[in-house]
Amino acid sequence: MKFLAFLILALAACQPRTKENVESTPDYAIQGIPFNEVHLSDNFWAPKIETNRTVTIPASFAKCEEMGRMDNFLIAGGKMDGPVKGEMPFDDTDVYKIIEGAAYSMTTTPDPKLDQYVDSVISLIAIGQEKDGYLTTYKTIDTTFVRWSWCPAGARWEHLECSHELYNSGHMFEAAAAHYHATGKKNFLDIATKNADLLVDVFNNKLPNEVPGHQIVETGLIKLYLITHKEEYLKLARHFLDVRGDSTRREIKGPYTQDHIPVLQQDEAVGHAVRATYMYAGMTDVAALYDDAGYRTAVDKIWNNIVSKKMYLTGGIGSRHEGEAFGDNYELPNLTAYNETCAAIANVYWNYRMFLLHGDSKYIDVLERSLYNGVISGVGLDGKTFFYPNPLECDMEYHFNSGGSLTREPWFDCSCCPTNLCRFMPSVPGYIYAQNEDKVFVNLFIQSATDIKVAGTAVALSQKTDYPWNGDVELLVSPETEKEFTVCIRIPGWAQDKPVPSDLYAYESTSQLPIALKVNGEAVEYATENGYATLTRQWKKGDVIEYSLPMEIRKVKANEAVDADRGLVALERGPIVYCVEGVDNEDVDKIGVNPETAFDNAFAADLLGGVEVITASDTKGKAFTAIPYYVWDNRGANKMKVWLTEE
Repeated sequence: MKFLAFLILALAACQPRTKENVESTPDYAIQGIPFNEVHLSDNFWAPKIETNRTVTIPASFAKCEEMGRMDNFLIAGGKMDGPVKGEMPFDDTDVYKIIEGAAYSMTTTPDPKLDQYVDSVISLIAIGQEKDGYLTTYKTIDTTFVRWSWCPAGARWEHLECSHELYNSGHMFEAAAAHYHATGKKNFLDIATKNADLLVDVFNNKLPNEVPGHQIVETGLIKLYLITHKEEYLKLARHFLDVRGDSTRREIKGPYTQDHIPVLQQDEAVGHAVRATYMYAGMTDVAALYDDAGYRTAVDKIWNNIVSKKMYLTGGIGSRHEGEAFGDNYELPNLTAYNETCAAIANVYWNYRMFLLHGDSKYIDVLERSLYNGVISGVGLDGKTFFYPNPLECDMEYHFNSGGSLTREPWFDCSCCPTNLCRFMPSVPGYIYAQNEDKVFVNLFIQSATDIKVAGTAVALSQKTDYPWNGDVELLVSPETEKEFTVCIRIPGWAQDKPVPSDLYAYESTSQLPIALKVNGEAVEYATENGYATLTRQWKKGDVIEYSLPMEIRKVKANEAVDADRGLVALERGPIVYCVEGVDNEDVDKIGVNPETAFDNAFAADLLGGVEVITASDTKGKAFTAIPYYVWDNRGANKMKVWLTEE
C-alpha cells in the first residue's frame, strides 16, 4: 500500500492497490506508520488515550442520547414523532465523530460491548437516511425549521453556506471509513457511499457551481476513495476546491467561508479557522494525489502566513470570538483569544499532511506545539469537561468559554470540540514514525514500539523516554538482518533556538546546552537534512541510538508587531508552554521577571496527574510557580496568564 497508510487520522489497513495502480498514481512523498501499528507504553499519552476510551467516548455517547441527537435519526425515518431536537444544523456530526473515535479505539483495544453499541447506533443512522441516500436529519424532519436567524430555512441544498449538509456528509464519510478499517464491516460504509453517490450526481449534474459552506467533505470523499477506488469521489473533492471562490461561476460568499477568491490565489488565512484548516488539509491531499504544483504553492503560502503572523505560542489558531475566525496579521490578543479546540486539532491534521508532502521537520514542530499545548488543553484531566476556546489569559471577568462560563464544561449546545477530541486522541501514536523507501523518520518522542519494513527488511523500532519532561531518548533499531538504511531523527525547533519556524516568536537568549547523539555508546557525527539528524549506516540487531535534547527553561518573546505581547515574556521547557495560575500564586497580575531571574524545575508526581513545574522569584522577591498551560483550570476557575511582564 503506497498511499499514506496513515492519512492524518490513520486510515489503517487500507485495501492495497494493484501494483499498476500504485505506480501510475501520484502520492505523498512519505508514508506514515498507522497508529494501530504503534504501541505506546509511556506515562504521558497512553493514560490520556485510555481516559478518552473509558471516559470521554462513553460520556459523549450518553450526552448524544440525552440531548436527542440519536432521536433525530428515528424522527427523520418516521419511527418516532416529534420536532427536531438539538440546537445546531450539524448535530448529526457529533454522533459520527464519536463513532470514529470508538472505531479507532477498537483497533487497539477490542471491545465487544462497544462494538455492539456502535452497530446499534449505525442502525439508527440507517433509519434516518432517505431512499436516494440523502442524510441530514433536521432537513428531512422539517424544511421550515430555522437554526440561526442568519441562515434561512430551505429545502435540500439551499443556503449551503450555512446549512451544513455537506459538512454532515464529510464527517459521516470519515467516521464510516474509520469503522470499516476497524471492524471490516460495511454497514456504515454502505450508508456513506450511498450518500457520496448522491453527492456525485447532484454536484456534477444539477448544482455543478455550488460548494460546501463548512469544509470537510473534501477529505471525507478522499477517504472513501482510498477504500472504494471510485475516482468520482476524488474528482468531486477536487471539484469543490476548484469551484470555491470563482465569481465567474456563482455568487461567492466571502472570506468567512474562504469563498472570496479561488483557492489557488489565496495566500492569507482568513475567516472561520476550522473551516479554513480543514480546507487546507484537503488542498494538500489534492496537491499530493494529483501532483499539482499550483495546489502545492497555494498551501505553502497560506502555511507561511499562519506560522509567521497568525499562530499563538500554544499552536492555537483563530484569534477572534466573532466568527471563530483568524484575525488580521499579528492580531493575537491573550484575554480574548479564541483558539478553538477544533482548530488546534485541524492544525495537527494539516501540518502532518504538509510533512508527508515535503518531508521537512518544521511541520512537525508546529504539529508538536499544537499537540502538547493547544489540543490537550481542550479536555480536562477527568476526560469529561472541556474548553471550546483556549485563551492565554483569564482575569475572572471575561467569560471566555462557550455559554459564558469561566471554567470547563461537560457539554455545549455546539459540541464539535468534545466529539472532535473523541476521534483525535486515539490517533496520536500515528504521528510518531514515518518512512520513505530507505528512510525511517522519528518525529515525536514517545515511549513506543513498532515493526516496519525498510528497503524490504523487517525492522523493529522502539523508544524509551520520559518525554516531554525529560529530553533523553533511547531508540532501539533492530533489523531482522543487517541492512543499510537511514534513520532521520527530528531535531525540534525549540532545541535549535527556534520556537516556531518564523520570526513570530524567539527565545530571549541562545541555548547553552548541546544536542548529544550516540550509537551503541559512542558519539557519532551526523548529517542534517530538513531539520533531521540523519544516520546512514549498516544497521544490525540490537543497535541503540542515544539522543539527548537540552531541556532548558526558556523565555520567549513575541515579534514586536504583536501588540498584545510587547514587553512580555512567556516560559517554555521543551515542547511545553507554561502559565501561572491563581490557585498557586497570590496575585498572577503582579508576577514579573527580569533578565536575571533564576528558574528551577522539578517533577511534581502528585500534582495534576504528574507534571513538571517551574519555580522562581518575581521582581519583588516573591516566589511563584508556573504549571504546563494544558492543565490549567483543572482545580476550578481562577486567574491565569501565559505572558508575564519583564522589567
